[in-house]
Parts: sequence; C-alpha cells; structure tokens
Amino acid sequence: MTDAPMLPSRTYSMSIDRDWRDLYAAIWRPEVFPRWASGLAESALRPEGDGWMADGPEGPVRIRFTPHNDHGVMDHVVEVSNGADVHVPMRIVANGRGAEVMVTLFRQPGMSDERFAADAKWIHRDLQRLKSLARSL
Repeated sequence: MTDAPMLPSRTYSMSIDRDWRDLYAAIWRPEVFPRWASGLAESALRPEGDGWMADGPEGPVRIRFTPHNDHGVMDHVVEVSNGADVHVPMRIVANGRGAEVMVTLFRQPGMSDERFAADAKWIHRDLQRLKSLARSL
C-alpha cells in the first residue's frame, strides 16, 4: 500500500488497423519508442542499468519499462529531472481485427490546467504518429 494521493487522470486511445499482437511485437522494445513517442524522449534511448536514459522535453530522463509480456502491457515509469517518478500505463488490446492503443495520463501534483491540456495534446499527437507508422514498424 502507498500513502500517495489519487491523481486525476484521463485515458486516451487510438484505433489502429493492425493485429494487436503484431503491433505489440513491433513496438514493445524501448529503442522503438523514440520513433513515435516524442513526448517520452527527444533522443535515442540509451540502456543504463535496469533502465534507459534519454533527453526528454524538460531535460534528461530515466525510463523503466514493463518487460515483454503476452498481454499487451507497455507500462513505463519516467523519472524526471526533479527525481519524481511518473507512471505511464499503456496497453494494446484487440479491437476486432485491429488494435486499440491506450495511454493514461495522470495529472501530477502542481500541474496547471494548461500543462495537463498540453500533455494530453502531446499524447494524441504521438498516438497519431504511431498510427501513421504502424504498417512500417
């Protein structure tokens, strides 16, 4: 159990016309994320210890990813420059013959309405990029 407060959240999704298992197999590896997830990293990810390092939008970030699994879970934890951990739940599930990619955004303590809205737009933009690249990954 944790004493952390509950955070407001929003889950965003994108339908992609590719079998969910194939899509997951194509994008689950951390080194693929920078090709479509600009909100996560602005540089290539570099392995370091049990995680990965990258240049994020607000400075260096350390990222830990959920191991490969049979359930389409792609959660990751981003340690931002102030040392805070930001948990990012991500799932790929079946949607008919295709996939539904879902990302949950938690509003962090002290985050302004404007910043929360900007992060939501960034997630939407990244999901759109993933959709446009889905066939070539």
